[in-house]
Amino acid sequence: MHEKYNNKILDLIRSLQNIDYIKPDDIPNIDLYMDQVTTFMDEHLSSSKRFEEDKILTKTMINNYTKNNLLPPPEKKKYSKEHILLLIYIYYLKNFLAISDIKNILDPISEHFFDSSGSKNLDDIYKEIVELQLENMDSQLRDIIRKLNKSNNFYSDVKDPDEKKVLSNFAFICMLSFDVWVKKNIIENIIDDTLGKKKDENKNDTVKKK
Repeated sequence: MHEKYNNKILDLIRSLQNIDYIKPDDIPNIDLYMDQVTTFMDEHLSSSKRFEEDKILTKTMINNYTKNNLLPPPEKKKYSKEHILLLIYIYYLKNFLAISDIKNILDPISEHFFDSSGSKNLDDIYKEIVELQLENMDSQLRDIIRKLNKSNNFYSDVKDPDEKKVLSNFAFICMLSFDVWVKKNIIENIIDDTLGKKKDENKNDTVKKK
């Protein structure tokens, strides 16, 4: 039974190599209305939903992102390719970061690159990020498999198969969770450090003006 469970986990891990993501060339070069944007996102990311009834993106979400300044307002109710790229980042980041943190991450990206006024455009940046992630996929999967094997072997002294499965499963989840916590902690510290510097700069500017 435990071996069957492990094979199922291994199959899941291997399937991550073929996980759906929005390829750079799939993103339309024409502006879209809101309904078209939600349809596009749902069609390309449907396999990442945990439950069938889950929503990838809704009109309410888009309006809230715009209201909270995560997303620049549309032009004549149409959303550009740059809008869609930002929505893709928001979709992934919101799974483990607060909206305020996502805003602080994306604000400088929008400020420098949204209107193609910087040295790169958002399209180029997205292509480079996707390439980085794909290059890193194999090492991440190997690390997950290593954690699975370690969690299985850690309780080799437990004779009861049901108890061993419970303990091994718990150990595997904790190892993965700690990984997520460490990386989330690093991200939040980077955000806080950057924000701290900006706040100090703004405070100094205010003092000088007085």
